[in-house]
Amino acid sequence: MARTKGTTGTATGPGHLRIIGGRNRGRRLPIPDQVGLRPTADRVRETLFNWLAPVMPGARCLDLFAGSGALGLEADSRGAGAVVLVERNAAVARQLRANIDTLGAEGVTVIQADALAWLAGPPSPFNLVFLDPPFTDSLLAPACVLLASQGWLAPGARVYLETGDRSGFPTLPHGWELIREQTAGQVRYGLVLVNLSEDT
Repeated sequence: MARTKGTTGTATGPGHLRIIGGRNRGRRLPIPDQVGLRPTADRVRETLFNWLAPVMPGARCLDLFAGSGALGLEADSRGAGAVVLVERNAAVARQLRANIDTLGAEGVTVIQADALAWLAGPPSPFNLVFLDPPFTDSLLAPACVLLASQGWLAPGARVYLETGDRSGFPTLPHGWELIREQTAGQVRYGLVLVNLSEDT
């Protein structure tokens, strides 16, 4: 999905994504020429995947607003068991599939769909969810509500949040605990632990 990011940038510049860790470390992949489409910054991804290292092996991951696929493809490279990329834009989804073929990433699936509409369908629980929607579309809060209420999260799931609003994140659903939070440039990002041991 075309999106407007902050000013954190990446090491490879516009038009390319670089996998920064795992079995595909250093691989460069093309990104479609879509206004505002760019991967989450290298330094943000490095921090995030350091946070996730203990739970990444074998995890079932959802990259809900996939865009460049930077988060989902990074997760696959670092040992995720399965990754689902949901992307609304047809051209971007086609490039994601081409990049998956280039990497031979058999555990990654692309679904071309509107993210919120897709979340209204039959759920299948995930261990890790990446939420990096277009900053101008106010999608973070409704996505969190649907994930929490529709059965998409396994017990102890982690949810990554990224927003262009440095003032903070939207009100989180019951049972969601923000355990990590940082800023990089104009971007605020954090990691949530989902506690389903109580009645949510």
